[in-house]
Amino acid sequence: MQTQQVPDGTVPETPVDEQRPPRPSWYRRLVVLVPLGLLALLALGYGADLALAGDDIPRGTSVSGAAIGGLDRSAAEGVLREEVAPELTRDRDVTAGSVELTAAPVDAGISLDVDATLDAAGGQPLNPLTRLVSLFGGERDVAPVLAVDDAALTAAIEGYAAEVDLEPVEGTITIEGTTAVAVPPVEGQRLDRDAAAQQILAAVRDDDSAVDFAVDQQPARVSADAVQQALDEFAIPALAGPVVATGPDGARAEIPVTTIAAALRFEPGDDGTLVPVLDPAALQTALGDTLTPFTTPPVDAGFTVNGAGVAVVPAVDGRVADVPALATGLLDVLAQPVPREIVVPVITAPAELTTEEARGLGITEQISTFTTYFTNENSGENIRVVAAEVDGAVVPAGETFSLNGFTGPRTEAEGYIESTIIENGEFVQAVGGGISQFATTMFNALFFAGLEDVTHQPHSYYISRYPAGREATVFYDSIDLAWRNDSDTAVYVDTQWEPGAITVSFYGTKHFDIESISGARYNYSEPQTQRKPDDGDCVAQSGSAGFDISVTRVFRPVGGGSVLREEVFNTRYNAVPEIICE
Repeated sequence: MQTQQVPDGTVPETPVDEQRPPRPSWYRRLVVLVPLGLLALLALGYGADLALAGDDIPRGTSVSGAAIGGLDRSAAEGVLREEVAPELTRDRDVTAGSVELTAAPVDAGISLDVDATLDAAGGQPLNPLTRLVSLFGGERDVAPVLAVDDAALTAAIEGYAAEVDLEPVEGTITIEGTTAVAVPPVEGQRLDRDAAAQQILAAVRDDDSAVDFAVDQQPARVSADAVQQALDEFAIPALAGPVVATGPDGARAEIPVTTIAAALRFEPGDDGTLVPVLDPAALQTALGDTLTPFTTPPVDAGFTVNGAGVAVVPAVDGRVADVPALATGLLDVLAQPVPREIVVPVITAPAELTTEEARGLGITEQISTFTTYFTNENSGENIRVVAAEVDGAVVPAGETFSLNGFTGPRTEAEGYIESTIIENGEFVQAVGGGISQFATTMFNALFFAGLEDVTHQPHSYYISRYPAGREATVFYDSIDLAWRNDSDTAVYVDTQWEPGAITVSFYGTKHFDIESISGARYNYSEPQTQRKPDDGDCVAQSGSAGFDISVTRVFRPVGGGSVLREEVFNTRYNAVPEIICE
């Protein structure tokens, strides 16, 4: 703009341009129409862009790096299911304190909520500026929306916790041989369940490849210092040498270091210390026969017989070392320097069957006795062995006696030898032969005592030295002789063996007078003749007839009187075949 000077040198206030002629009207219209046209053009473009976009996902939209902008909802859903979901829910490597594991989001009930994620992506933006910017590459990443099954997530977290949770390892002292070894403490850990649930969700949502679960440290109660103190002040001195044990009557023994080491333990104390303990059971086992000089075994009450009379032999209490008290006392001694000594405490060891108990059993008189005779020396030896085992047996009221159960297997190890038995209808040799004679003798004793016959099996052939119909055979462990003491007092079994004879007597309280009535033999069968090659194993034998017989056991009151009841035993004997060796 130019100014115009006047003669006095001043500048007039009115600019020279204001004096120019006005602009043409067409110019003024053009100035107005151009902006309006441009605005209309932009509006037209905005509308066209909005119309073309329709319901598509806004341009530049992505979810976890997967582009879905410009796609219709169906196509975008396919991208999320095929590309995003598998990647988000892949297995994660997890570190939790000292533990490493693998977490599977799918198993934890975590999945991509496709519909909710698409809803979060939103519809077309109406802001013109936003739409304009999106034409030139503006990006918008939408966070994935997750679906969570709370029950499955809780279960998965507990599963992880089962691997992560570690109890603290207390500091302690172990004994290796006879050497004490310090074991330092190790802290434990516990998974923070709530934090872990949020961490795995965040890892899936943020597409992290690894997770570091939060854990709470669980300190041990016994410190390394406490372990060292127990080692120096007790463990090492305790295993430095033996302990001399003394007792009554000048008894003396040595408790070796190996015994101490076998029973010594260390446990955490309430105040964080390490407390020494001697396990009484382990000490008892480790001592073995060491304390024999301090032990007098008890003797149970028994019975002695003199013909038909019986008397109680009083019980004798014994003494035995009180091992629990000894263990307690040793704890005070073991911390002392060697040599060291301890007095072994002893306690009374009562008999299992006391004198009073024996007198209360009702064993006051002979209630039955029976004797059989034998000539075979081998059978006689087996009868002697089994009689010695059974002698002195006490059968309480209501209890059942089993010969097989009482003696167990009758083998060479138990002192039995070979003698004659009946096997498959023939007389052969076997270990334990002849025991059936003892069974027959005992069966007759129980028969005349009036006791209950539980099971007995007669021989298949009649043997003349036995009473017909009143005998029994046994074979371990398929054929047994068993009887029940169905009286209200105990029964004491006495056996008397001598060369050629065995006697079995029952003592108790006599309840019945028993009579045996044998019927006539009937239903005879004749023996068959069998011819066998004389090959060295053939044993010739004479045949004898078979027959049936019935024996009745008659019960009367003691001293006689009317019959109380009767019991019939029916027996069938097979004919003994004649065997001729040719």
